[in-house]
Amino acid sequence: MTELPSFDLTGQVALVTGASSGIGRHFALLLAAAGAKVALAARRVERLAEAAREIEAAGGQCWPIVGDVTRSDSVAAAVAEAEAKLGSLTILVNNAGVVVAKPVLQHTEEEWDFVLDTNLKGAWLMAREFAQHLVDRQRPGRIVNIASVLGVRTIASLPSYTAAKAGLIHLTHVLAMELARHGILVNALAPGYVETDFNREFFRSEAGKKLEARIPLRRIGRPDDLDGAMLLLASPAGAYITGAVIAVDGGHGVAPI
Repeated sequence: MTELPSFDLTGQVALVTGASSGIGRHFALLLAAAGAKVALAARRVERLAEAAREIEAAGGQCWPIVGDVTRSDSVAAAVAEAEAKLGSLTILVNNAGVVVAKPVLQHTEEEWDFVLDTNLKGAWLMAREFAQHLVDRQRPGRIVNIASVLGVRTIASLPSYTAAKAGLIHLTHVLAMELARHGILVNALAPGYVETDFNREFFRSEAGKKLEARIPLRRIGRPDDLDGAMLLLASPAGAYITGAVIAVDGGHGVAPI
């Protein structure tokens, strides 16, 4: 009988950034449910504690880490703390992100830097530190960057966000090429519009409904719609995948603009 691919993460240790809310929190819960020990990194102490309690209540093992992905010293400390508390790191989920919704002519330099520093520079700092950590210890691993359909599609009023996500997709390709010889697989997950506490009210508005109508599957995504792709990229089932960008967007990426 053919052996089925394994999505089991027992024995793995994952570090998830932006894990205090939204899809970052969802990914942390998912990886813990699949058997991984999970380090939850974010800036908000209270929300991190809530997420950690939820994982532990479900029988998972985790450790909350307060940090800032835009600072290299904080990134290095987070990687070191995660391994010290949970064991040998094997998975990084680069999820931390922010949005400034303003037309390009209204964007300030400070707002541009805020978005690019968090969404792109932060992902690079985390990936570099995580990869160096594994290379120094001669261990393989996985990096999953959370990109967006807006890294390849245009939309008004999000110039910094779309630029950051486009950069993250190309960074994923370069990291995959350079780190393959070290046994580190690097891929990106590119969600479409996914409903969270942050955007739920918008998707119930007239503008949100118009956006939803342009999605071929005619609905906004849910966080659990991303589960299959995330587990594929993080688990033994995806052992020969690197440099891929998997769109989970209800067909939005192939719909007319």
